[in-house]
Amino acid sequence: MKDKIKTADEAIALIRNGDVVGCSGFVGTGTPEELIAALERRFFTTDGPRDLTLVFAAACGDGKERGLNRLAHEGLVRRVIGGHWSLVPKLAKLATDNRIEAYNLPLGTMSHLYRDSAAHKAGTVTKVGLGTFVDPRQDGGKINARTTEDLVRVMEIDGEEWLFYKAFKINVALIRGTTADPEGNITMEREALLLDAQAAAMAARNSNGLVIAQVERIASSGSLDARRVVVPGTLVDCVVVAPPATHRQTYATDYNPAYSGEIRVAIDSLPALELNERKLIARRCAFELPLGGVINLGIGMPEAVAAVAAEERILDQLTLTAESGVVGGMLVGGLDFGVGINTQALLHQNQQIDFYDGGGLDLACLGMAQIDRAGNVNVSRFGSHLAGAGGFINISQNARQLVFAGTFTADGDATRAEGGQLRIVAEGRTSKFVDAVEQITFNGPLAAAKGQSVLYVTERCVFKLQPEGLQLIEVAPGIDIERDVLAHMAFRPIIGDVALMDPRIYQSMPMGLAG
Repeated sequence: MKDKIKTADEAIALIRNGDVVGCSGFVGTGTPEELIAALERRFFTTDGPRDLTLVFAAACGDGKERGLNRLAHEGLVRRVIGGHWSLVPKLAKLATDNRIEAYNLPLGTMSHLYRDSAAHKAGTVTKVGLGTFVDPRQDGGKINARTTEDLVRVMEIDGEEWLFYKAFKINVALIRGTTADPEGNITMEREALLLDAQAAAMAARNSNGLVIAQVERIASSGSLDARRVVVPGTLVDCVVVAPPATHRQTYATDYNPAYSGEIRVAIDSLPALELNERKLIARRCAFELPLGGVINLGIGMPEAVAAVAAEERILDQLTLTAESGVVGGMLVGGLDFGVGINTQALLHQNQQIDFYDGGGLDLACLGMAQIDRAGNVNVSRFGSHLAGAGGFINISQNARQLVFAGTFTADGDATRAEGGQLRIVAEGRTSKFVDAVEQITFNGPLAAAKGQSVLYVTERCVFKLQPEGLQLIEVAPGIDIERDVLAHMAFRPIIGDVALMDPRIYQSMPMGLAG
């Protein structure tokens, strides 16, 4: 079939009951919103298709209504296998309420499973996830009691433990690009990321499945530069032209030419952050940045480290990266997270994860929500709240140096930097330093056993991972260890010589990290 251009409703009508549907996207970047909306519309109109399995690496959603949140309907979805759940809360509620089968596997492993499924491999063999909740000796990535099939198992190869993640067929791939021709060739010149579109399309094609691509425009046959074609037409069955409202570059941005590399922007002109807890933590983390190194900054608190590096005029001496495939430049946050400006290169997501899993990161700075006496960290699940691991396990397990960043307490905490010291204005109602985390997203004892350098940075103190557990190594000027630190922990850390955190952190002027 030469002319593959269809309406969204015509293309979505081809999806069958019970299909496994893989969806590309990273928050709203690369998310085929028009196709997802058409799938929900078909279900409401015709009560079909039913019993779908949804597969995604990064969460394709905005934390509210858009993206895969549209598909959170009993009957439409039977099973979900996802890497990050925080931005698809409607699906997450179905999962935590035990109304669908549901798994949380590492984002990077999900990305590799697309590629390995395309190659008809049995699955993905990796050390990623050992000792965490995806290890079958813990939860095996299962979210609820309804979920019984084992997708992960432990293997021994040459005396070493590995995890085997079972591959699955993709019947339908929903992907997104910029321009298509009638033969289905897809380019991505206005997209901010490449993600897993190519691998997902190949996985579906090699399973005799269906590939539907959402684009914003059509070019004539033979007019596309072959070197700019990311998904060849041999993999694509249907092309859907989306209106601008459902083809925004990200959920926060209609179109920014800097995101697609069309222009470069002056980073030095970015405004400095307000001197609050977020900036104080980011400043202490910035002291660990290896000049000339390759770095990953996680979502949330760690995003501020890039802004501090820019303010300190050292950003040009660092290579910042994101698991989405961005290499170099300045990372963007919020609903633009995963995107970069002034990037040096843009990789497919599975290629970036290859680099991460192989130990390519000199340093990673990630968030932390719960920490226990052994140095374990939980960012993935808290009671009925399902955030998911995302790329956290791939990144934290394999970076040469690791810095966790977060406030010391949560829920109502407030501090103020005054005269080079820190004053506690209000203590948080929730302690983050607990006797045992609810779920292990990062395994402290395993990291300590292999000699990984790990710090836990807060606005008032810093801990270091030791084989015996957490050691308090620094406190902020103005902080009393017994009153402001130990009194708010469920355990007593190792305490030896405790240094003062650098007073420049708590002053308004730049710290002079550039020398």
